[in-house]
Amino acid sequence: MKKLYRIYSFALVMLLVLSMTIIPAAAVEDMWKVANRIIVDVYGKLAGISTVLAGLMSAVAVVGAKISNNQHKVDQAWDWLKRIWVAWAIINGIGAFIAYVRPLFSGLATIS
Repeated sequence: MKKLYRIYSFALVMLLVLSMTIIPAAAVEDMWKVANRIIVDVYGKLAGISTVLAGLMSAVAVVGAKISNNQHKVDQAWDWLKRIWVAWAIINGIGAFIAYVRPLFSGLATIS
């Protein structure tokens, strides 16, 4: 029993020493602010790239439709043009939706 008491006492002393040597770490920014900044940055770059690609692919589709002499290929080019702009509208619409909806939920995640 005396050996068990010494082991227990040693464990408690080590726990006390360990707790005194731990340096508390404080983050410079809140995790949610950092995540928001990253999301806004990534989405901004994604929207910019999608706009450039949509413009480039639209030009390719229009040139392909104007140059082609086959009606089937012309119809395919116009279908691709529609798909390009629908995809572009969806990608940019997500950002607009989030920018509109996020302020509506700004005070709901707090404990009072």
